[in-house]
This record gives sequence, structure tokens and C-alpha cells, in this order.
Amino acid sequence: MASEQPQPLRRLRLLIRRNSGSRWVAGVAAAVLVLYAAIGLLPAGYALAGLALVALAALLAADDAARGSAAAIDTLPIRGEEHLLGAVIASLPDAAIVLDREGRVIAFNAAARGIAPALARGAPASLALRVPEVVAAIREARASNEPRSAEFSQRVPIDRWFMAHVRPFPGSAPGVGLMLLVFHDLTPQHRVEEMRVDFVANASHELRTPLASLSGFIDTLQGSARDDVQARGRFLAIMKAQASRMARLIDDLLSLSRIELVEHVHPDTPVDLVPVVRQVADGLQTLAQDRNVEIVIALPEGPAIVPGNRDELTRVFENLIENALKYGASGKRVEVGFASATASDGAPEVIVTVRDHGPGIAAEHIPRLTERFYRVDVTQSRAEGGTGLGLALVKHILNRHRGRLMIESEAGRGAVFTVRLPLVHRVDVNAA
Repeated sequence: MASEQPQPLRRLRLLIRRNSGSRWVAGVAAAVLVLYAAIGLLPAGYALAGLALVALAALLAADDAARGSAAAIDTLPIRGEEHLLGAVIASLPDAAIVLDREGRVIAFNAAARGIAPALARGAPASLALRVPEVVAAIREARASNEPRSAEFSQRVPIDRWFMAHVRPFPGSAPGVGLMLLVFHDLTPQHRVEEMRVDFVANASHELRTPLASLSGFIDTLQGSARDDVQARGRFLAIMKAQASRMARLIDDLLSLSRIELVEHVHPDTPVDLVPVVRQVADGLQTLAQDRNVEIVIALPEGPAIVPGNRDELTRVFENLIENALKYGASGKRVEVGFASATASDGAPEVIVTVRDHGPGIAAEHIPRLTERFYRVDVTQSRAEGGTGLGLALVKHILNRHRGRLMIESEAGRGAVFTVRLPLVHRVDVNAA
């Protein structure tokens, strides 16, 4: 079965088919198809099909003219051609501008207005664009009659990056030459690249710190502390702690990478959250006793069954309850509660809350808590053995499970972490 054609191509075909005599607009459509194929936004096969369609439209127009058909575009007023050209440009998904050979604007779409608000028909594009790289590309394309490209960025109102493609093509009317200018938004790629660079830099820094500590203590034990039994015992304990920290960091990095690879695949195995949370709380009792903190769980009357992966959901509540024990220990109490709710689409949900009564979190930190390596207090986090990846891992696991994480806190009044997950319908559970 042939793949579905992209929406812009279908709209262009419809326009050309309805106005088959318009050689001028057909030429614009051909240039659009060729340009999109050249810059990788349209498969080459679609471009060739589009060119064949344009050629057929030209033949039909010639046949109409030979028969004296009143539908021939040569008899249409220029306003009709401009209107049709505007409709063709408006159908494009990217910002697009049609220029004449003098660089004046003939037509543009709404997306182009978003990049250059001062665009006006009949005015020089250079006045509205004010981007030297693009103006130079237009000038070079006009002089050489060859395609040109230029990358540029905008810093106001937000940082955005674009690739401008200029493609000259001849008009069918004598002495008329046009150029098509298309802006492809590179912002998503740039932001992904920035995230990758930041991630590598942060991960390298987090690994370098314990490695430097290990290397320093090894040198000391090989040198001045070689025969110092007391110092050797103290140093070995520190080295073990640093090695454990590195192991936790690597484990979190690998877990995060695995979750991101399958984040689009939603698990569907029924999992009861009640024993999962009880198991996590039991496993953290030693830490709770060391911190003199009580874990209180308000269990529901029945099961709370969600579609999911048991190991991943266990990781979610391990991170949330462990964080509450570490950073909210001064409150002496961590409360875990269950509740039922209805999502905006009417589907049933289960709500699990983890509440501590510690110092709380200042409001400016809350939006960034799920970022990788973000910490409210770096010194305290490292002292507690944190990697800065726990809440990022929680967020990605919940995304994979169609769930949500909400964080509420106020400095001095503790914090509440709320997990919302879709429930399996009880009819389905009983049937299983």
C-alpha cells in the first residue's frame, strides 16, 4: 500500500488541478516541491510526482488554449494569480516568502510573518528581514541563479535558530523571474544538542570528583600513609564511599538511558501499587531508623492496579520515599497515602502522595527539580550520596506509564510529591 502523501503536497495538487491552466503558479508549485526535496523535507519520489503533475497541468493548459477554452489562465486577471500563489505559499508548513528578481516581496505565509513581522507585499525583503546572512544569500542567488542557504539565529523574544534556503526559478511570463525563500526551524535540534553537551559536561564533572578523591587517597596510601594503620582504615572507608557514589551514578545514567529508549512504549502488565509501596517502605526501614524518621502508610481498602512495569514503578517510589527520608528527616515523619480520582478525560486514576515535614523547597527551585543533575543544595546532596538524577528518572518512568508527577512545597513547611497513574478498570481485572 502506498504511503500517505504529506498534507502540503495534497493541497498543492488540488490547487494545480483546479487551476490547471496557470503556468505561473504551476512553476511556483514545482519550485516548492523541488526545494523541499533538496533540503530533505520531502521524499524525492513525491517531488518527481509533483513535477509530473505540473507538466500535465501545462499540457492541459496548452490544449485548452488550442481549443480557445475560456478557462485558460492567460485570460485570468493578475489578481487571481496572486491569490492562487498566496494559497500555495500558505499551504507550506515552514515560513516561506516569494520574491521577485529585485528582492521585493510578492507573497508570504503567516509563519514568515512570525519571523519578520515587518513583511509587506511590494517592499524589499531586506527591510523586513534585517538578517545580513539571509540578505547576502538572496543577493548571491539572484546574481548566480543558483540555490543558496544561510543559517542564522534570533535572540528576541526567545532564542531560535533557522536555516534559510533561497531557490531562484524562472516565471512563465516573459521577463519575470522569481525566488522562493523558505525558513526551516532548527531550534529543536539546537536545544537537543545543548542538552547533550550539558549532560556530558555534568556527567563528566560528577564522575571526575570521586575519581579525583580515589586517586588522591591511593597516592597517599602508597606514600606517606603506607604504614599508618589508623589513616589507612579511615582512607579506605572514604574510598569505598566514593566508589559507591560512582556506582550509583553509573547505575542511574544507564537506567535513564534505558528508560528514554523505550519511553514511547507504554507497558500494559497489571501491577498492584499497594504491595510495591509496602515493599519499598520495608526496604527503607533501616535508613528511616538511622534518621529517626517514622514511615506511615495509609493503605487503601482494595488493590490499586495500574498498567506498568513493576521494577520501574518500584524505582519511582524508592526515589521519592528515600528523598523524603534524607532531605525531610528533621520532620521525623514521612507519610505515604493513596486516593482515587478521575482524569480530565473521565478515566479513573490512582493518586499516591509522599509527604515529608522537613525544611521544604523554595518556590524558585520546584520547576527545575526534575532536570538532570539539578540540586537545591549541591553540598547536602553529595553528602547524602545523591546523584542528581533521581527525580529525572522518576519523571521519565512516569511519562512511559502515562503518569504525572506534581511537586508542592513551601519553605519551612515540608514537601509533597504526588504521583498520578491510570487505573486498570476493575472489570478487566476481574476478567483476567
